[in-house]
Amino acid sequence: MRPAAALAVILSLTPLAAGGQDFEYARGAVERGEILPLAEVLALLHRTHPGRVIEVDLDEDDGMMIYEVELVTEDGRLIEVELDAASGRILDLDEDDED
Repeated sequence: MRPAAALAVILSLTPLAAGGQDFEYARGAVERGEILPLAEVLALLHRTHPGRVIEVDLDEDDGMMIYEVELVTEDGRLIEVELDAASGRILDLDEDDED
């Protein structure tokens, strides 16, 4: 992913902090070592699930920070992958099958 594209994706993160300061919240969490940078997580994901990223959300679930990534695979399938934002480990993968 090009740097400009990665920045556009991170700017679309779901608001987590009060006042919708999502970008600042995510940047602070990365600086504190609480989560991995989005670019690093996307690079890890690309190794096993190459494709074009459509949307990324950063959410908190039961105290765990989770990146939710929607992407279109190289063969045209739409998938949503949930990753542990601290480790990049895939937690869940759903394929959109509207056929």
